Amino acid sequence: MGYQQGLSGLAGASSDLDVIGNNIANANTVGFKMGTAQFADMYANSVATAVNNQIGIGTRMSEVEQNFSQGTITSDDIALHVAINGNGFFQMSNNGSLTYSRNGVFQLDKNGFIVNADGLKLMGYAANANGVINTAGTVPLQVPTANIPPVATKNITAGLNLNAQDKLALGTPTVTGTTATLTNNGVSITDPTQGSNADVFTITFDTATPPNYTVTDTATGATSTGVYTANTPIKLGTGQTITLAGTATSANTITVTPNHLVFDPNNSATYTYSTSVPVYDSLGGQQQVDMYFVKTAAGTWDVYAGKDGNVSTTKVGTANFDTSGNLVGTTTGTPPVPTASLFTFNFSIPNSDGSATPQPLSLNIAGTTQFGSKDGVNAMQQDGYPAGQLTSFTVGADGVITGNYSNYQNMPLGQVALATFANQNGLINLGNNEYQATAASGVAVIAAPGSTNHGVLQGGATENSNVDLTSELVNLITAQRNYQANAQTIKTQQAVDQTLINL
Repeated sequence: MGYQQGLSGLAGASSDLDVIGNNIANANTVGFKMGTAQFADMYANSVATAVNNQIGIGTRMSEVEQNFSQGTITSDDIALHVAINGNGFFQMSNNGSLTYSRNGVFQLDKNGFIVNADGLKLMGYAANANGVINTAGTVPLQVPTANIPPVATKNITAGLNLNAQDKLALGTPTVTGTTATLTNNGVSITDPTQGSNADVFTITFDTATPPNYTVTDTATGATSTGVYTANTPIKLGTGQTITLAGTATSANTITVTPNHLVFDPNNSATYTYSTSVPVYDSLGGQQQVDMYFVKTAAGTWDVYAGKDGNVSTTKVGTANFDTSGNLVGTTTGTPPVPTASLFTFNFSIPNSDGSATPQPLSLNIAGTTQFGSKDGVNAMQQDGYPAGQLTSFTVGADGVITGNYSNYQNMPLGQVALATFANQNGLINLGNNEYQATAASGVAVIAAPGSTNHGVLQGGATENSNVDLTSELVNLITAQRNYQANAQTIKTQQAVDQTLINL
């Protein structure tokens, strides 16, 4: 037994205590990866010594092995706190010198760059003004603070239900006849807003005394008969009657023609249902587009659209429904022809704020139904928006940093990239939770989170140290015992030496 073995054992145990102490000291360090001291035995080089007679000369610490196992992830809802779940490192730039870290505690500097506590910039893929991410190479990620420009509305999509039982927008029918006696002596129409008023009715009289009459619905050809009595209602259609006060004679004919009211956006009696949607012009100014639906017959609705109910409100077309309430076609123009795009009407509105005018718009009513329930909007969308200011941002699992703007728009601002290495233990630990690549680690493989062999990210969270305090305290006791045992070997050698001296 010699002093060398004991001294090397003391040095090894001391190094082990240092590593364990460092682990315990960093138990609360975000992203810290614990180390483990690894040792190797030592033998003196001697060509003549038989293998079976070799006596070791002690131990040495061969390496401090980093344990890159996953640490637990804790949510804290801070937007620029990002945890890596799985393999990979954040790539950081220190004035162009690249380092790597698992510490995802970031913040914005005065120029909008995403940095860590030491001012190192987080690297990733940049996004252009349209939110398109360029993955050609990594650059320091910067959050733009400029407003996003407005986008003028081009398309409006409306899903409605138009009540099949709505009455027509009609006035009192026009009554004409072959004799003034019947029309001039008094005519009254009951309930002029009944749906049957859309049809033209004729009443003819025969030679009988009193005369018989025949009512004919010219639209359907349906007829009904009766004996005429002055001041007695004659039924024309469902819920509609006409009362004549005069005397009818043979060959007299009365015609009852529906009187469709002229559309007026300021007169609710001239349309059946209306709704509106805000749209935006090329400067981001908000306008209101009003839409009006006028039932002209069963399954047929005229559609009007315009700006704020003014003179620009015009008929844009007609919607037609089948007997099941499904939209089957849209027409436009006079004479009516199918719209260029199915279920879509094209129109324009004037603008007066300096934006592009007239502003072309399309109204798509696909999905609109005509069921026997209340009129209403099931869905309404338009594709424009005003200018917006950045209000917040989030980091997705794929590393995409999404900005949320005051105009309720979202846009990618960039994408965090992750680096992986063939040999993680070949990295040099620089301190401050930073590593540097070496020839032993291999080159960094940069890719988006979630790619092959790259972990995913969790925004608003941090990765805790992977130090297990319980295990480290046990290791601490073991290292202490090792130190004491090696000290005992030196003490024993000293006692042997003293015995020899005393001979």
